[in-house]
Amino acid sequence: MWEVLFLVKEITIRDLYAILDIETTGGKYNEEGITEIAIYKHDGREVVDQFISLVNPERPIQEFVVGLTGINNAMLRNAPKFYEVAKRIVEITQDCTIVAHNAKFDYRILQLEFDRLGFDFESNTICTVELSKKLIPNVPSYSLGKLVKTLGIPITNRHRASGDAMATVKLFDLLLQKDDSKEIITNSIRKTPKRHLDKKLLKILETLPTDTGVYYFHNEKGDIIYIGKSKNIKKRINQHFTNESKKAKQMQREVNEITYELTGNDLIAMLKESNEIKKNKPIYNRALKRDAFTYALKLDKNQEGYFTLEIVMSTKAEEPLTAFTNMRQAKKFVENLADEYGLCLKLCHLQKTKSACFHYNIKLCEGACIQEETAESYNQRVEKVIEKYSYLNKNLVLIGRGRKNGEKSILLIENGTFQGYGFFELNHQINDVERLKHHITPMHEDRDTKHIILGYMQRKQNLQIKEF
Repeated sequence: MWEVLFLVKEITIRDLYAILDIETTGGKYNEEGITEIAIYKHDGREVVDQFISLVNPERPIQEFVVGLTGINNAMLRNAPKFYEVAKRIVEITQDCTIVAHNAKFDYRILQLEFDRLGFDFESNTICTVELSKKLIPNVPSYSLGKLVKTLGIPITNRHRASGDAMATVKLFDLLLQKDDSKEIITNSIRKTPKRHLDKKLLKILETLPTDTGVYYFHNEKGDIIYIGKSKNIKKRINQHFTNESKKAKQMQREVNEITYELTGNDLIAMLKESNEIKKNKPIYNRALKRDAFTYALKLDKNQEGYFTLEIVMSTKAEEPLTAFTNMRQAKKFVENLADEYGLCLKLCHLQKTKSACFHYNIKLCEGACIQEETAESYNQRVEKVIEKYSYLNKNLVLIGRGRKNGEKSILLIENGTFQGYGFFELNHQINDVERLKHHITPMHEDRDTKHIILGYMQRKQNLQIKEF
């Protein structure tokens, strides 16, 4: 009888650990999504339960992450979404201390996903990086791959959740053995304070929509202290309210009210956010908010009269043909233009050479690079590019999604200059410019608005473009 009681006591006081690894989409801080998760429940001696699953993050995976993990968007198309596995994660981690290699990252991602569901997920954590530095000093590297190799711990499926989590299990077993007194284990448990939103912030959050638009943080005086935009205003502001950075905490203390304006689509939201930040200069927005379209395609003419195309920083293109978010996207776009329209690589600034370009040697360039083709003939093909991708000297209406069912948004471009935006009902057809102008809220065109519009036109993101 005493023996049975002793065994029961031993089992009940044994610590439980949820040793896990998470793979994500990558991307901006607090906008990542889980693509794979592996959890091994450990009772201090052995693994007693496990959960491994791919997860559909409902957002694209960064290319460098695909190269690192081998997990791509196609693999996750039919995988369960996070809300479908959330219950199982709660069950397997209940009453456990979360253990991970760089636990701060994995725990943040887990909390982020639960925050999106409106669930308050809390746990103590142990970081095996910090613990290894205490118990296994003087190792060349504490990255998981190099550390387990140094210790002779086998690892398979590197950079996949199950492989990295199992390697962490074996590492944690070793750390438990080395810490006989359990003092370091106890001291390494990071106590996570309960994160309850201030009642004021909760009350504000309850009033917000889940639609696309621009939002404004106001202080007690009513002054605008921050302006942002989002495809889901409530979700984005919840991220502001749960962010623990110094700037975010200061904003949380100062915000007294949030107002917003729905825009129906992200294009108008970006334009309005850019315009409003410059006009109001809120103290918590950077003075010069980084342009989402960093690069632009510049059109010029050389001394011989040939049109040239060049990728430049967006700040150096007064009249860009189109705009791009990164250099890779820009270079790929110009390479495709050169192939499609038979353009010279030298005149597109894709190849530096004093002689003929590579395209000439494979019969794709007609010799503009060595003046074998006339400038007039070559420029006609470049003009086709200008016609297709630019709104220079054009009269256009860009039609997109509205703020509600039965409504469309419009952007008016007249004589190559952006005039403003507006909304109209589907059953109210607008066929002439003068009637159209009555629906327009004027907006000043500057370099940033031009890049935003050109970038969207190039990608044709749910835009219908009509010329008049």
